[in-house]
This record gives sequence, C-alpha cells and structure tokens, in this order.
Amino acid sequence: MGKEDTRLPFAAPLLETRLDGLTPHRQGKVRDLFDCGDTLVLVATDRISAFDYVLGSGIPDKGKVLTQLSAFWFNRTQSLVDNHVLSLDVGEYPEPLRHYSATLNGRSMLVRKTNPVPIECVARGYLSGSGWKEYVATGQVCGIPLPSGLRESDRLPEPIFTPATKATSGHDINISESDAGRLIGPDLVRRLRELTMRLYGAGSRHAESCGIILADTKFEFGLLPNGEAILIDEVMTPDSSRYWPRAQYAPGGPQPSFDKQYVRDYLEQIRWNKQPPVPALPDDVVLRTRDKYLEAFRRLTGSELQ
Repeated sequence: MGKEDTRLPFAAPLLETRLDGLTPHRQGKVRDLFDCGDTLVLVATDRISAFDYVLGSGIPDKGKVLTQLSAFWFNRTQSLVDNHVLSLDVGEYPEPLRHYSATLNGRSMLVRKTNPVPIECVARGYLSGSGWKEYVATGQVCGIPLPSGLRESDRLPEPIFTPATKATSGHDINISESDAGRLIGPDLVRRLRELTMRLYGAGSRHAESCGIILADTKFEFGLLPNGEAILIDEVMTPDSSRYWPRAQYAPGGPQPSFDKQYVRDYLEQIRWNKQPPVPALPDDVVLRTRDKYLEAFRRLTGSELQ
C-alpha cells in the first residue's frame, strides 16, 4: 500500500502513496496525483516542507487534516464559487483505486480536471511573512501602497489581493495585479481578485467566530473548457494559510500559529543551512506540529478528524 515512516509507532506518517500497478501522474511537495482519464485523484500525504524542501520526517494525520478541512471549506464556499470536488468516497473512485481504501480514506478526493491558472491568488488581512518584508523595504505589498508606521502582524486597513507566480521550485514570487494581468489577462485577474476577496471574507469571518484569525491565505483556480474559473487544490488549510489564535494576538512581531511555523522555528534554531541533506525532525517537534494542525481542524470544523 503506502510507504510509511515507522519511527513514530503510534501513528506512522504516510510519506509516499504506493498503489500496486499505479504510478502517480505527478508528485507535489505534499500531494500525489493519479490520472484517471477525465478525472484526477489527489492524495494528501503526511509530507511537510519548509524553506522549499520536503523534510525527512512526516507529520502523522497531516494529509487527513488538509483533505478534510479543504472539504469543509469547499462545501461551505460552494455558493460563492464552484469547485473541482466530485467525491471523497473511495467507493465512487475509478477502478482500481477502489481497492486501496485503507490508504486513501480520509486523505484523498476525486476531482474534475481543469486547466490550472498559473498564478496563486493571495488574500492578506494582516501584515506578515513576505508581505511584511516587502513593506519594510518599500512601504508597499505587491505594488499596493500601505500606511506608514505599520508593525509586523498589524491588521491592514482592509484586506488586499496580492498574486504570486507559481514556482516549480524555490519560492513563489509576489507580483503586482498588473503583472498578473500580463500573464493571464486583465479580465481574468479581475474575476479572480473578486472571488479571492469574497472567499477570504467568508473564511475570516468564520475563523473569527471560532477564536482564530485568518491572517492570510492563498487560493488556486482552474479553468473549465467553457472558460469558467473554479476553485481547486486545497482551501484555507494550515499549509496554505496563516492561522493565529485570537486570544494571543499581539501585533508588533511574529504570532503563535496553527501552521508549520513551529517547524520553521526549530530549523532556524538548529541552524540548518536550508540545503540538502534535509534534516529529520525530533519526535517532540513532530507531535507538537501534529497537535497544532488537529487543533485548527477541530476549532474550525467543530468536529473530530475522521
């Protein structure tokens, strides 16, 4: 079935999807994609990346959190924009994937094929990460002037749309909306900006009601043959978003988070040079990161992981 790391006996993370007779169509940093003709099956493994490298350790159940939280958001935002999800029931997958329910249950979805739009659509409500770095250097983020005197993690006067290029390796690169227009056309950019801000607004309001700040998040869209843009990939997960506990929010520096910042902090602490060989993570870092992902899932969905 799947190739697993057995270093953590209580719940070994799935690091690679191995299905007899089937080869992934493509492997991303986290997901393995299987081509089923008119559809795809996306499998979220427990791999974790930091500083553009997949690390030597996985986070148990991380792929299930990403899949099931995305499913929650896909369902919740269906009235705002259509999405690519067809089913999460392995019994409805094409043959022979149905025979691998033990591996696929809870961490995979059957989706429509689209033509992915080659930009990431980022919404920012708070000043953090690469946006903060750019603001310190230029007073702007992606060509958008911001008020002077803002602190790291400050709430912005209003959320902003900051697209980025999709890098096949290395960092995604923030670009201006006009640059994005030159890549995919100004009409499509305007449509995606509108969808992005609607989705962010809906997500941030729900997160606030759960005691969580959705500081920023990125969306990906794909085009159907008729030109309609639909939501694809993952939605408002701890991998694609900055989630902060509202009760601990204190602008003026980095914030506690529900994402993999805990892993990044550990890697900085051990002074990894961010080049191969990639390090493995100690058990306490793995378990603490797992706890953060699970807590975010429980608080946002109000349910337990399946």
